[in-house]
Amino acid sequence: MQSKIEDRQSKILEWEVLPPEDRHGRGSIEPLFRWLAVIMDSFLRVPGTKLRFGLDPIIGLLPGIGDVASAIISAMALVHAARYRLPKILLTRMAMNILINELIGIIPGLGDAFSFWFKSNVRNYELLRRYSAAPARSRKSDWIFVMAVLGLLFVIVCAGLIVSLLVLEAIGRFVFGR
Repeated sequence: MQSKIEDRQSKILEWEVLPPEDRHGRGSIEPLFRWLAVIMDSFLRVPGTKLRFGLDPIIGLLPGIGDVASAIISAMALVHAARYRLPKILLTRMAMNILINELIGIIPGLGDAFSFWFKSNVRNYELLRRYSAAPARSRKSDWIFVMAVLGLLFVIVCAGLIVSLLVLEAIGRFVFGR
């Protein structure tokens, strides 16, 4: 009787929304990127078609704030990948995907359509899968390049936040007449 209860409890505890953190191997980071790619880029399907999309283009409909939120979510996964000491060049390519999505995503309407097509999180997941199949070493110049790209990404995300706040302030003045 006791073993049946333990079996049932272990089955219940095995199911997790996010993968557990394991710093000993790179295998555990792949499920996180897969989960992010599905949720942000492909968990919904346009009825009657094979076109898929996720929360990224939906969140992007919120002027300014949505694109910044999406970039922050993707950047958090990038930080997690850096903690696993993935090669800098791989991190750079992932950051560039996030950066491109953020830059084009700022443009109302066009940015949402671009996010629907570009799917930066799916691209990052595919980069990780290809790296896992054939790991490569990075150089010091890769590290410098990564820091420059991440710095640029940080500046753009901050600028997006500032623009979002200014737009919300202008909308508030218009609506409340102040």
